[in-house]
Amino acid sequence: MSETQMTIRFPYGMADFQSIREEDYLYVDRTDRISLIEQAGKQLLFLRPRRFGKSLWLSVLENYYDLARADRFQALFGGLRIGQDPTPRHNQYFVLRLNFSEVDPNGDTSAITASLHQHINSCIRAFNHYYRDYLPQPIDEMKENSISSLRNLLYVVATTPHKLYLIIDEYDNFANEVMASQMRGIDRYQELVGGEGVIKVFFKTIKANAEGRGLDRVFITGVSPVVMSDITSGYNVVKDITWIDEYHDLCGFTGEEIDNILTRVLNLDQCPEAWQRPENRAEVLAMVRTFYNGYRFGAEDDYPLLYNPTLVLYFFDFFSRYYRYPEKMLDENLAMDLSRIQFVAGLPHGESVVNQALNPEQLLTVPELAGRFGIDTLLKSEQGPTFLVSLLYYFGVLTRSGKDPFGEQQFIIPNLVVRKLYVERMREALLPGFLPIRARDEAARAFYRTGEMAPLGDLMEQRLLRVFDNRDLRWSNELVVKTLFLVALFNDTAYIMDSETAIDRGYGDLSLILRPDARKYQLLDHLLEFKHLRWEELG
Repeated sequence: MSETQMTIRFPYGMADFQSIREEDYLYVDRTDRISLIEQAGKQLLFLRPRRFGKSLWLSVLENYYDLARADRFQALFGGLRIGQDPTPRHNQYFVLRLNFSEVDPNGDTSAITASLHQHINSCIRAFNHYYRDYLPQPIDEMKENSISSLRNLLYVVATTPHKLYLIIDEYDNFANEVMASQMRGIDRYQELVGGEGVIKVFFKTIKANAEGRGLDRVFITGVSPVVMSDITSGYNVVKDITWIDEYHDLCGFTGEEIDNILTRVLNLDQCPEAWQRPENRAEVLAMVRTFYNGYRFGAEDDYPLLYNPTLVLYFFDFFSRYYRYPEKMLDENLAMDLSRIQFVAGLPHGESVVNQALNPEQLLTVPELAGRFGIDTLLKSEQGPTFLVSLLYYFGVLTRSGKDPFGEQQFIIPNLVVRKLYVERMREALLPGFLPIRARDEAARAFYRTGEMAPLGDLMEQRLLRVFDNRDLRWSNELVVKTLFLVALFNDTAYIMDSETAIDRGYGDLSLILRPDARKYQLLDHLLEFKHLRWEELG
């Protein structure tokens, strides 16, 4: 059957490699990295922002190394790169997979500790059942202490010809949630990671049992290095491969891959002919690039920018069904990244850093990206911006844009969906409550439709300028006003908003260009220029 007679199944929201392969979902092959990862080391840490494909990669590893799935190897990997030249270790391990995002971060330290024990024990019970035909005896479960259960598991595994591959997904998830919470967040966090806290004890156990006691390999994913830094000597043997060049696109899509996916979508039988015109194809690519591109993870600044895979799959899953753009370009599952920005804004000097991110004329610049830093560093009032900027980068709400003339690293907001999160945070702070929001909506609506400035000017004068606290900002008044207009007018369901838009004779300060799918409405394009005039210049 030709591809033009088929549909494309996009694995939006899926992280099960076996299901993706067996049910013929789209899979962009990264399996050639498996052999590189085997050579990289035995205990590895890989960091990427939330919803960036980390869990799917762990599922790839799980299926590749699982000794109980040896009979499925050809079906799962035969058509992929690693299937053409597999490593000798494929299907040679017991695999235990933990997912710390399933640990409940609520309650006191005892409740969180109990939740972690329950999760680990649950995974060990599933392991015991799944491998029952390969284990010489059942694994004893210690209900109150899953770390003892893990030791028992390793004891049983050590009596077999095989070793254990431990996979930990979202290692810092529940700890980050605790850290950012309002109820003694920092205190509870430090109790979990410090001293004999359960997280530190867990990783000390992993470290000890990787020394010839049945645990051969460990692969850990997470978002930031903060938790790993705070457990210090508890697990100082892990190798961080986050910034190694070979893995810069281990998760995420390249521009070439996006182009190939679009080609397949436009070749489907149900695709309207109009979308196949070169100008419309280019329009789709421009939309995807504007809203979803912009991430750079390699050690070098000249690596191609990457697209967020969750957002891309969300877009193409919708577009391939209806051949129109989603009205909401931001997948709601990623909207919770707003809380990460709010957390950083609440740290010492965080408000200044977060607000400056919206300023394209004064890029956030630090000597280098920080690789290891703990919560105590973030809480120091005398610190510079390096650690705050680095944390925003790990969260995926900033990305590297290159070096300045002095060799320092510069950072920008990666794309329009992330810019929306910054704007929403500032909008919530400046316009709290129903009445201010309604006033903003009415003023913006009048401007979108007619270009009428009076309601918008009243909003600026009576509400925004009065509550806007610029004591933490190092911008000129012109930039303050420009930022307020961005906050007041941002609307990504109708407009593509940009600062410093290139035009024939220079740059416009702020542009509101209608999305292609919004041109059917009676709305206007807008180009705004701001000038700061002193009182004496007004006569």
